[in-house]
Amino acid sequence: MHPNPLNRREFLKAGSLLTAGLLLPWATSSASSKKLTYKIAVVDLMILKRQKLGALQLTKDIGADGVEIDMGGLGQRETFDNQLAKPEIRQQFLDKAKELNLEICSLAMTGFYAQSFATRPTYQRMVQDCLDTMKAMNVKVAFLPLGTQGDLVKNPELRPAIVERLKVVGKMAQKAGVVVGIETSLDAKGEVELLREIGSRHIQIYFNFSNPLKEGRDLHQELKILGRKRICQMHATDEDGVWLENNTRLDMRKVKQTLAEMGWEGWLVIERSRDANDARNVKRNFGANTAYLKSIFQAS
Repeated sequence: MHPNPLNRREFLKAGSLLTAGLLLPWATSSASSKKLTYKIAVVDLMILKRQKLGALQLTKDIGADGVEIDMGGLGQRETFDNQLAKPEIRQQFLDKAKELNLEICSLAMTGFYAQSFATRPTYQRMVQDCLDTMKAMNVKVAFLPLGTQGDLVKNPELRPAIVERLKVVGKMAQKAGVVVGIETSLDAKGEVELLREIGSRHIQIYFNFSNPLKEGRDLHQELKILGRKRICQMHATDEDGVWLENNTRLDMRKVKQTLAEMGWEGWLVIERSRDANDARNVKRNFGANTAYLKSIFQAS
């Protein structure tokens, strides 16, 4: 038998209220309603202050919360041209950062953009020099791009050597208590599989927004496929051309929503998105992008 008309109406009303209640913000789980924290950094190399003490004051002037410091040039050296290996110079950086209330969010091994991580014979020394500097400066994330010579899409034959080396780096990072974030040319599914092969939670993805965008992939889907636990840090910009606020293919408010759904929080590091008509005006370009990211990710 059907319920009488009154009871049926009450039943449907109760059901609709229950359904609505499940969609209300306060009915969500505590994990998804947690206040997520985002900090904004710039790259010393890209603000034209690679391993220069002045990078810290410029970072402060730009308005960022921190800076990613490069390990120095590589070329054909056995290791990076790392001035931070000198205790007196390293201390100057630490003192200045403290004075300006800035954080050093990561150290970057950008020498591997052009050099081969797969074939350089002294890669362990290079990585160890980075890890030693991280320990001395209390930095928890390193950036390791596999670069043009380590492009696993164009050079799939390098995969066994790269995986083997990253297994070694993973053990080194585990011993140091840090994370090495890699940037690859693979899509998100390919990176998930690569991380599975490496098998170390101390090797994660340093996600670059411009990589899926320039390949025509869905940025938000890529982020969701990788998930919160596989991404250590993000280069939160696109290729040069226009500022972030004028970029029609990068919806930063939607990015914030995607990251919130993932429960990811951490450092968003500004690498590029410079105005093509004024590319060397560091303070103008990075100041504008910093202010824009803060208006979205640090709005109360």
